[in-house]
Amino acid sequence: MMGERRVDQAALFYTFSLEDHVPANHLLRSIDRFVELEGLRAHLAPFYSAMGRPSIDPELLIRMLLVGYCFGIRSERRLCEEVHLNLAYRWFCRLGLEGAVPDHSTFSKNRHGRFRESDLLRQLFDTVLRRCMSEGLVGGEGFAVDASLIKAEANRERSVPGDPGLPPEASSRAIDEYLAVLDDAAFGGATPVTPKFISPVDPAARWTAANKGPAFFAYATNYLIDLKHAVIVDVEASTAVRPAELTAARTMIERVQDKHDLHPDRLAADTAYGSAEMLEWLVNDRGIAPHIPIIDKSGRTDGTYSRADFSYDRAADLYRCPGGKELKQYRRAFRADHPDTPPDDTYRYRASKIDCDACALKPKCCPNGPARKVTRSIHEDARDVTRDIARTDAYVTSRRERKKVEMLFAHLKRILRLDRLRLRGPCGARDEFLLAATAQNLRKMARLIPIQTSPVPV
Repeated sequence: MMGERRVDQAALFYTFSLEDHVPANHLLRSIDRFVELEGLRAHLAPFYSAMGRPSIDPELLIRMLLVGYCFGIRSERRLCEEVHLNLAYRWFCRLGLEGAVPDHSTFSKNRHGRFRESDLLRQLFDTVLRRCMSEGLVGGEGFAVDASLIKAEANRERSVPGDPGLPPEASSRAIDEYLAVLDDAAFGGATPVTPKFISPVDPAARWTAANKGPAFFAYATNYLIDLKHAVIVDVEASTAVRPAELTAARTMIERVQDKHDLHPDRLAADTAYGSAEMLEWLVNDRGIAPHIPIIDKSGRTDGTYSRADFSYDRAADLYRCPGGKELKQYRRAFRADHPDTPPDDTYRYRASKIDCDACALKPKCCPNGPARKVTRSIHEDARDVTRDIARTDAYVTSRRERKKVEMLFAHLKRILRLDRLRLRGPCGARDEFLLAATAQNLRKMARLIPIQTSPVPV
């Protein structure tokens, strides 16, 4: 039998609890255990006026931003609509059923003002990281570092040539940020090479074709992760060039030691971090074992002997060729002292022309020259240490574990939908990368640490 037609009648009283309507296994319920915002008001207090009408609760704004980045809601306008309609979002944001959702423009006002002035998003990231450490998710022994390109909010079709630079009348917040970081080692000071094109709306974004496809404007997000559970221990925004990525790696390693007293025994990375200067810094300055492939261009493809075929005698500071002859830096005494460090950071060891002329191996050693020459970097000792590490089983393990950082980048782009930036300028990129890394760490804790449920009485 067909039921009666239901007529909607408003009741005088309702008994409704948001707590009862958020499932026990909801992601936000798991994340809420690790969101610690007790010190937020004290941190922001100096950036609010003592008079005037009350502002929007900053804790509400931060909780809404966390919802947006945890669930890949890229638009703040849409985020306000979702929080208004979704009961779980309202519960997480402490809004209740009748709480008013702030206007989307409130986020922009606070972001460009007190949030950046107080470095609030960095403090939020550090607070979540400290919670990860207290929960035992950070081992602190092995780290991995890598960078990934994120497209900037800049149209490649509206680019201008890089040589003439920006028109003098150009003015915007992104341009002001670009001018402020012209000498920054992670942005303008990373390389003297002038980009082929620049974007008038975001000139700090770098024109790059590193993905082997059509060129685009991009920033680089740099992750330093702990290999125990792939927790992100630091994140840094930089321009999309390799020297900037190396600078960002150093910055992150130094910062986590200063802020969180984390000093890894080993660092895993790809070949981009295998430069001689980087290995020297890791081995001798920081005492970190580099589990990194070396950038080595000394091999030859014409069938003649490479530098690896020559043995180095550290005590005598000379090389010996396959024929047993010595290659030295100097073969006579000089009146004036020679500088200890060559101008190009490269030592040159030369064989005697008399030895080479009489050697039967000359056609395979130096067929086009009078005598053989071998170069050695001033950082070669650190490279030798790295070569020795590459022969160990621990190196093989580190190379496999390094893929965890690649998985985080895939999660960032596919699940959190941060394959393209929404904010412009270096500060906008920094804000988005910090919030996304914070969301990833919160989701990590929610997945690895289950909610303790009380036993059901029998």
